[in-house]
Amino acid sequence: MNGNSNNSWISERIVVLASHLTCSSSMASEKQAALGATPSDADAPTIFDKIINKEIPSTVVYEDDKVLAFRDITPQAPTHILIIPKVKDGLSGLSKAEERHCEILGRLLYTAKLVAKQEGLDDGFRIVINDGPKGCQSVYHIHVHLLGGRQMNWPPG
Repeated sequence: MNGNSNNSWISERIVVLASHLTCSSSMASEKQAALGATPSDADAPTIFDKIINKEIPSTVVYEDDKVLAFRDITPQAPTHILIIPKVKDGLSGLSKAEERHCEILGRLLYTAKLVAKQEGLDDGFRIVINDGPKGCQSVYHIHVHLLGGRQMNWPPG
């Protein structure tokens, strides 16, 4: 590498590293929220029900008759969108899925693909489904996190 190429590479790496460091305090609060959340009755109302019913404002980026996608209020990446089914149907988390949920689970992932394209995430994105306290689930209404706009690391969290 010549000097300019090396400096450019170092600058790019610093930007990537900085993007990961800025998320650490919000990630800690997400963990605290997840540990404080209690799995309730599978059909008990959650904050997502209030968002679906427009009782709480959100920045909706996609909506159809089955799903709603909106921007996360504590983003972990430049693009962080939550995709939820409008009807929970006992599906409080992935571990509660039954065969009857296959259609909505597929719809959530397909919607993630549509929204990623709409958001211009052509270079890639990450899909996350947290499940249970150790999976850092803080809202017991299944939801897909669509993350993009920066280089993701492996392994995650």
